[in-house]
Amino acid sequence: MIPKAWKSPTSSTNSLPTLPPSLCPAPGCPMVEVTVTPRSSLADRPVRVHVRGLAPSELITLRAWLRDEQGERFQARAFFRADAMGEVDPGYHPALGGSYSGLYPMGLLWFLQPDTPFRRLLKRDVTGSPFRIHVEVFHGVLLVDGPQDRPLASCEAERWFVGAGVQRVPIREGRVRGALFLPPGPGPFPGVVDLFGGAGGLIEFRAGLLASRGFAVLALAFFAYEDLPRTMAQLDLEYFEEATAVLLQHPKVRGPGLGVIGVSKGAEVALAMASFLPLVVATVWINGTAFLHGNPLVYRDLCIPAIPYGVERLLITEMGALDNSAVFNDPRHPMSRSSAIPVERIKGKVLFVVGEADRSLNSKLFARLAMARMPPEQGRILSYPGAGHLIEPPCSPLCSISCIRGSPRPLLWGGEAKAHARAQEHSWKEIIRFLERELGCVSGKL
Repeated sequence: MIPKAWKSPTSSTNSLPTLPPSLCPAPGCPMVEVTVTPRSSLADRPVRVHVRGLAPSELITLRAWLRDEQGERFQARAFFRADAMGEVDPGYHPALGGSYSGLYPMGLLWFLQPDTPFRRLLKRDVTGSPFRIHVEVFHGVLLVDGPQDRPLASCEAERWFVGAGVQRVPIREGRVRGALFLPPGPGPFPGVVDLFGGAGGLIEFRAGLLASRGFAVLALAFFAYEDLPRTMAQLDLEYFEEATAVLLQHPKVRGPGLGVIGVSKGAEVALAMASFLPLVVATVWINGTAFLHGNPLVYRDLCIPAIPYGVERLLITEMGALDNSAVFNDPRHPMSRSSAIPVERIKGKVLFVVGEADRSLNSKLFARLAMARMPPEQGRILSYPGAGHLIEPPCSPLCSISCIRGSPRPLLWGGEAKAHARAQEHSWKEIIRFLERELGCVSGKL
């Protein structure tokens, strides 16, 4: 829980911004006010939006928008009628229309969409700055806004991906490249390795949020970052074994076991780590496979061959995106058996998180096939109808199509906005509980 006086590492004030004179109501008109509480918060925590000073039953547009680090604008809007007190609270008043309809307290964040198609809202610099959310109130139904449209009221809120006191330590030890996020305090803290997918590089936002929950988290790059290989020719498990040693050797990390969380290709890697590395005692697998695809696994004298991608089955959607769902050959075919990750070797526990509307791969099938080869008490499947491939911490808007490094066209990830948002909210709580239970209770929560 964030204390009321919580401030971001670089914020200088918690006061609400004042409107310039050109945006202030005319003399004699009631003062409309919109607030976001708390004004500065972690990005996975709920906030309250509240509008006061409206006329009873007044029809308004609430708009939220932000700009990412490349300057791309993401926005959502919803239409409301004020209650008898002249107030609107999306937590109590259903939206009549707009980017969504119905009762969704966090709808203005859940349903953010980019002005430019196929952009994904992704925080890169998690420690240096927050996302700054602008919330504005307009009279009536505002479908398209222009310079002449002046808000009745506005405010700004900060959404941080690290809590106060969380430390980021760049990691360049041996071959290992990444960033270690440490909670405030002396520790020791349970350790977690955080992996993303086939785009490569280093993605840190989930690690920062987990560290704010009391975990010591190594956001691990494994290709297309610094001096690592630009492409992934093979899955070298000794690299990931070296990364676990780097994490566990840190004086603020509690052993002997650790956790791994991965999505997409990162989930495939996480399952392989759990199968071969006995120190991995808790694995969170999000929309991945249970077989080696595209890249063989090598570990010491062992080599597990990969199932080749069926690129001839790629589909191009009416939006111009690539639908990968048929690229993965049927893992139940006898010829695929030699490429199975040996999950029967796993000694720890595995939480499978499945989006049933995943258009990147049939993650539900892969989770079931893995569970069939494991003792039932070692695994659990959380399966979400309507959720897509990119299941992230709560309050992240659905990204159903986006461009990624190395793809000639945008990729289709799938998902329905409302169902996906609910899945993120529920699965994040379950992931935190799972890691706390399997790695031990944590201190240093924010």
